[in-house]
Amino acid sequence: MFFLCFFLLIFHCPFPVGAQNTAEASFNNSLSLNDTLRTLSTERQAEFRWDPFFGSGVISIEGHYASFFSARRGEVGPVLFDNLEFLDLPLPYSEEGELHFPEAFVAGLRNTFNDLIEGELLPYRIAAIVIDPGHGGRDSGAIGNHRLNGTPFRSVEKDIVLKVSLLLYEKLHTVFPDKKILLTRDSDVFITLDDRVELANGIPMEDNEAIIFVSVHANGSFNRSARGYEIWYLPPGFQRDLLDRTRFNGPEEIMHILNDMMVEVFTTESILLAQSILRQIDGYLGTSLPSRGLKENAWFVVRNARMPSVLVELGFVTNETDALLMNDDAYLNRFAEALYKGIAEFVDLFERSGGFTVLN
Repeated sequence: MFFLCFFLLIFHCPFPVGAQNTAEASFNNSLSLNDTLRTLSTERQAEFRWDPFFGSGVISIEGHYASFFSARRGEVGPVLFDNLEFLDLPLPYSEEGELHFPEAFVAGLRNTFNDLIEGELLPYRIAAIVIDPGHGGRDSGAIGNHRLNGTPFRSVEKDIVLKVSLLLYEKLHTVFPDKKILLTRDSDVFITLDDRVELANGIPMEDNEAIIFVSVHANGSFNRSARGYEIWYLPPGFQRDLLDRTRFNGPEEIMHILNDMMVEVFTTESILLAQSILRQIDGYLGTSLPSRGLKENAWFVVRNARMPSVLVELGFVTNETDALLMNDDAYLNRFAEALYKGIAEFVDLFERSGGFTVLN
């Protein structure tokens, strides 16, 4: 079932599809398969795949795909391009054992493929990085009370994560002057969870641009021996509505498919981002702080940010050893450096790979 497999291709930001709906074109004129491929291959080689059992086909040119089902002569239906955008076109039909391709169908494919290939001239890029220091203001987060050489000291999550986030901001801002580096808070103020994700989701971006979201926290536990850092991402399969309905319009079944694919993409990219950050923290802090690895949870900011997103737990403020480390400025700088390196590694991979549009 090759056709269904094409729905597993990974995409990111949508291409503008310039071809207009040509359903009103004449249904009487059609081309044979050979003439269709010849028309589409004027500059680039077109390839055709067909599944007679499902009556579905794919025409591809230079890594771009048009997926469709055959229908009765004169019927109009959706043609899905790169598992992302669709056009309603007069569909191919079968008569006397031969496939026929309406001229309007072929013209729609030719124009759209040209737009998609020309759109590749705009490189995919991470346009913005949102750093979210957890808690703040009246919300202190986790608190650990300890004694060092008989002197009491307090380890407060909201203060620790703000220090690390400000250091991370400076490092990213210096290395990526062409990107928006944003903090959900830059002082000891209370910011609601809704406001945090609204800030991230409201960042304008072009079709070739993406945003990533990194929320920074510290852990706490009734078990005072619990310690170590961990990275959280949204569980694969967690369903949410990511599709911007102001940019997409069409049958609900197509919208459902597009939304599911977007969920799959953001989940994959969140895991890759989490892996990059964990790898760098392991390298910078592995000897001083144990790794608790990658974990899954539907944290509010992670599930509501419409972008690749992760939540980092720096360590346990309730553990004396972790708390001492997190109250040391040199240690916090090392943590910020590890976070920066992990984010930078992901950004480099994303931009060099063309936005993970296809994962091999």
